[in-house]
Amino acid sequence: MSSPTGPASGLPVRMPRPRQPGRHRRPEPLAAPEGAPALVLAVPGTSSAATRSLAEEVVSIARSELPGLDARIGYLDGDDAEFPTLQSVLTRAAEERTARYEQARAAGADVTEPDGPVAVVVPLLAGPDNALLRRVRQAVMESRIAADLTDVLGPHPLLAEALHVRLSEAGLARADRARLFTVATAADGIILASVGGEEAVQAAGITGMLLAARLAVPVMAAALDEEGAIAATAEQLRGSGSQQLALAPYLIGPEIDAGLLDAAAKEAGCSAAEALGPYPAIGKLALAKYTTALGIAPQQSQGAPVR
Repeated sequence: MSSPTGPASGLPVRMPRPRQPGRHRRPEPLAAPEGAPALVLAVPGTSSAATRSLAEEVVSIARSELPGLDARIGYLDGDDAEFPTLQSVLTRAAEERTARYEQARAAGADVTEPDGPVAVVVPLLAGPDNALLRRVRQAVMESRIAADLTDVLGPHPLLAEALHVRLSEAGLARADRARLFTVATAADGIILASVGGEEAVQAAGITGMLLAARLAVPVMAAALDEEGAIAATAEQLRGSGSQQLALAPYLIGPEIDAGLLDAAAKEAGCSAAEALGPYPAIGKLALAKYTTALGIAPQQSQGAPVR
């Protein structure tokens, strides 16, 4: 038994750490609400080991930001064996929710019947692509499962950061202007390549303005899936004074054939950065779409900025 001055037995007593007062105190960590819908990442493109690895890393980032999150992956072109389709993932989530409810009732627990969406479906797309989004909606409808479908991940400042990092990794942009770190091959004009038609180009252009502010070089968006668009944009940049161009894919990766990117870079006569891939911002943006749909706000973790 301990006293206010210390433990009577001589054994140490761990006292609770006083909570830091004021606006600088650490926010309480947020966890996924009990019984919350699953986050289902809808992955477009050809199913492959590389695609699965990318998707798993994205959901891993989301889980690390929101403990207790039920995050799953559904493929638009899955085979329901190695790569489960979006429909089958939604069906499985519904069956598991019903089973948990019935088990709780059988155990005598006072539980209410599940209500609301079974899942929140987040398309793994940086920008709008009506053809792919139509397929995602169709898959959700065909599953006959109550699910909310969010918008795509961009445009967003975090995607401009991700583009900057991918360009700097390829030696096509300065990593940090504040430190005057120079790159001999740094581009003085960026072609931001998107897929999905004119709407996708416009959305990419918004993120492109943010990227241009970071790099202090002109950035123009162009459609990979429109013949001649990349070459025409390259010509326009060169006509305005840019001499050393770079192609930056405004794509996560699975939604496009890598050969198309290589062909576009050759067409424009420039080097290309890698697609966004499983950059941490992708997982955070997927989670943000989920939490916004549910009306909850996860603790924001800030990384070191790339200037």
